[in-house]
Amino acid sequence: MDRNIKVIRDSPTWLIYLQLATFATYLYGLSAALPLLRAELGVSQAVAGLHGTGMALGGIAGGLALPALTRRFGRRVVIWAGLTGMNAGVLLVAFGHALPFTLAGFTLAGCCGSTALYVMMAVLSDHHGPAGAAVISEANAVAVIAGIATTYAFSVVAESPAGWRPALFVPVASTLLLALLMGRVWVPPTPVPPPSTEAPEASGGKAPYGWRFHVAGVVLLCCVAIEFAFNLWAAELLSQRTGLSPGLAATGLSAMLAGMAAGRFGGARLALRFAPGSVLLGSLGVTLAGWALFWAGTSAPVCYAGLALSGLGISVQFPMGLTRMIEVSGGRPDQASGAASIWAGVGSGSGPFVLGALGDGFGTHTAFLLTPALVAVAAGGAAASRTRS
Repeated sequence: MDRNIKVIRDSPTWLIYLQLATFATYLYGLSAALPLLRAELGVSQAVAGLHGTGMALGGIAGGLALPALTRRFGRRVVIWAGLTGMNAGVLLVAFGHALPFTLAGFTLAGCCGSTALYVMMAVLSDHHGPAGAAVISEANAVAVIAGIATTYAFSVVAESPAGWRPALFVPVASTLLLALLMGRVWVPPTPVPPPSTEAPEASGGKAPYGWRFHVAGVVLLCCVAIEFAFNLWAAELLSQRTGLSPGLAATGLSAMLAGMAAGRFGGARLALRFAPGSVLLGSLGVTLAGWALFWAGTSAPVCYAGLALSGLGISVQFPMGLTRMIEVSGGRPDQASGAASIWAGVGSGSGPFVLGALGDGFGTHTAFLLTPALVAVAAGGAAASRTRS
């Protein structure tokens, strides 16, 4: 269905865009660090994958607390407090040289960072109404650009005498700079519906979510599992298949993120014309094609091309999946975002861990067959739960 919707980018919108960019410097910085951290600690792939599980468990905890936090403190406070806690976790990883400290750092950063992230998404969805899907996609595109710069800087620093840990200070510096420049910009609060349209749960009862909401959650889980499996293990497979050093293989994430940036800017345009479910289904086919190219490749150029194509497909899956959950939530954006963070947390934790465990038993190359299985489940759910709009 062709929809003619326009986007207006005001100061609160740009603030959220840049806050999301600081979130991306943490997310992709720790993702790039994982193979190097595994080598430094001398642990198996499954044990290293527990860092992703820690991020996921933190995200689930944040999601459970999110509705209560926004009601008690407001969206603005929750976002800035979340970014502060996220940086505390990153610093714990930067200064920690033992597994308990790094696991705690990943978990704390995941909890606080995801809480801030999902409040940001709810703000954009409410603030832009029908253009919410496009704005969320565009915001994530800005974040991916920050991620590209972070992973590139990470690979450069990792190959220098200073080692990889100084690169983890990028999120801290970015957050401080943004707070100084735009800390006074006000974040739009949670909208209060008029009494005639008030959600049932606001008047004392809890209206159950429909089946489409839960199916949308499963689809989001699969999509996030795919993204995080690539984030945390694509560099490992790239190194094994091409012979690149772990530090240089981190540039594979830059190729994937370049595809994601292009896809999210393009996806923002598509979301102005087509329903999120339709965009999501198309993206899953692109992801499958990119995975096949990367998985079959043995040379760096072919693998880079596969990662870029995979990133192009992955790019819109989180924005469209999250938008779809908000759409079918019955007018409860904060609650839907909280639930989405739980589904996404399960996906971000289980995907890398399962792939890492399979990699220990069967090799990383064979373990990456998990991707087409997840694509199939996500595509089936997205197709089954589509609504006419």
